[in-house]
Amino acid sequence: MLLLPMAADAQRYIDQFAVEHLLNIQAENLDALPEVYYEYYVFDEPRKNTVIARAAMYRELGEGDMELGRKRSQLVELINRTSLGQLALGDTVIVPTEFEVDFRAYSPFPRYYPGARNEDKLFIIHKEVQAFAAYEYGVLQRWGIINTGDPEEYPTPNGRFNFNWKEEYRVSSLSPPDEDWEMYWVFNFHDARGIHIHQYPMPTGGPTSRGCVRMIDTDAEWVYNWADAWTTSTGRTDVRSRQGRLLEPGSMVLVLGDDPEGDPNLFDYGRRYPVLNRVTLPQDPYDVEPGTNQQRITDRWRSSR
Repeated sequence: MLLLPMAADAQRYIDQFAVEHLLNIQAENLDALPEVYYEYYVFDEPRKNTVIARAAMYRELGEGDMELGRKRSQLVELINRTSLGQLALGDTVIVPTEFEVDFRAYSPFPRYYPGARNEDKLFIIHKEVQAFAAYEYGVLQRWGIINTGDPEEYPTPNGRFNFNWKEEYRVSSLSPPDEDWEMYWVFNFHDARGIHIHQYPMPTGGPTSRGCVRMIDTDAEWVYNWADAWTTSTGRTDVRSRQGRLLEPGSMVLVLGDDPEGDPNLFDYGRRYPVLNRVTLPQDPYDVEPGTNQQRITDRWRSSR
């Protein structure tokens, strides 16, 4: 059977630093990336021993090399948004036909986005697949997994935004009295509600935060250094920059898609093999409705220039 979501009390988390090397592989030529296909792998073995089954999986992933198989299993965990340590005998996971390549080869987002060819930087948050994409002039620069807000209590709002202020380290204002919720690589895109992207522990499942967007550490740091903050009359880029007058908005942010029912799913499960679901993006980013009054003011300001 396909791997089912775990109960809340058995929730696992992404080992963010173990997967860092996978996410930082960067090919010089996007067109040279291989076409990746996917196959089913049934976690099982005749003696019904999970230790032996896991060893057999590592050997198959590594083509006989156990250590290589362990490293490749980290990619399998990311693609399936699971921990292989939670597999039960008889579970099925999806494995790619290519390893050790630029992570963009596995992207559900298009490698080229014609509608964004005039945008120097565009950041997309897609709630249905729980993933982000970063484009420069319509060319995919990076993508990765995320956790958005709990749709029942703290949904991440859809719409078109811009990045505002940023801070490398911040303690959440929602922290309980006896606990600091520490966030790193914080980049705000909804100042009124205090919604940011940032690094934080990431469950293997779907939406879980209080409206903000959780990211893997190396992804959050990359976006922090890549995207442009707003420019205000204070000359600052941190939270105190909002005390000034807006001179230039930051990089555009689109929040798209509906919250998934349960865990996010990147694949169509065919009888013979799984097929990656491709994300469809709006023809023009400006077709997406503004997400805040601030954005509407920015639109009027931009159109008058």
